[in-house]
Amino acid sequence: MELLARTVQATRGYGPVTALDGVSLDVPAGQLLGLLGPNGAGKTTLLQLLAGLRRPTAGTVELFGGDPRDAARRRRLGCTPQDTGLPPTLKVREVVDFVAGHFDNPVPRAELLEQFGLTGLERRQTGGLSGGQKRRLVVAVAFVGRPDLVLLDEPTTGLDVEARHALWDAVRAYHQGGGTVVLTSHYLEEVEALAERVVVIDQGRVRADGTLAEIRSLVPARRVRLRAFDLPDLAGVERSTRDGDRYELWTADSDALVRRLVTTGVAFTDLEVSAASLEDAFLALTSTQDHPSPTLTEEIVR
Repeated sequence: MELLARTVQATRGYGPVTALDGVSLDVPAGQLLGLLGPNGAGKTTLLQLLAGLRRPTAGTVELFGGDPRDAARRRRLGCTPQDTGLPPTLKVREVVDFVAGHFDNPVPRAELLEQFGLTGLERRQTGGLSGGQKRRLVVAVAFVGRPDLVLLDEPTTGLDVEARHALWDAVRAYHQGGGTVVLTSHYLEEVEALAERVVVIDQGRVRADGTLAEIRSLVPARRVRLRAFDLPDLAGVERSTRDGDRYELWTADSDALVRRLVTTGVAFTDLEVSAASLEDAFLALTSTQDHPSPTLTEEIVR
């Protein structure tokens, strides 16, 4: 499979701070990859290296088989950083046309604006746009040049639910047409909705890399939720939480736990058994300052 971007043992430091520590990552063509990690994990630095905005302190970074700082290679790239600034006096159509002018075959302005829910705002100055409209505009221009690879850093920050889902649809359409996306997000449901591959980064290192199902499987316990006035101690419960009459129990064998629960004779309702969620796996991988145990990473990190 063609690799559009890659890092090999890439390290990036800022003075005494190591933002990335020996990260190796392949981005194959046609993939939608979600980067997860807490604040300061190194996600934005990784995207900046791939985009050629920063150079690694050590290791190598490639974009379309060469130096990410090569202008010819970056013409195949679309990018939306976390922090964006739009000239407040420029109109929406002027922003789109300015960016489109850098490409040989840009997406027609009307088509692009419709795709990102900006139709009717062509004559509006960007300074008069709402925060969500500005965000949609800067994401939209990342796609105007029909890029082969798009890097999106927190693309839906500040958007309401409806606008977020509209942007998801636009990203899906691009991906279904063969485009490749790397996105970071603090919204776990966003990564679950879009990504086919998830990479978890913490303290500058890759903690896990796999499909959604593989990442979830890193937490083998199952969650049992129920309502009860009071519960006795039950064998097999690894940890539990209580909020009023709501209980959440974690166990390696949910069937055995439910059988034990029934034999106690305690009245309960609203029983629900589920596997670990992406959030559960994310918290397990990033909740400690130490490196996660090999059982959490070695079987899945590629």
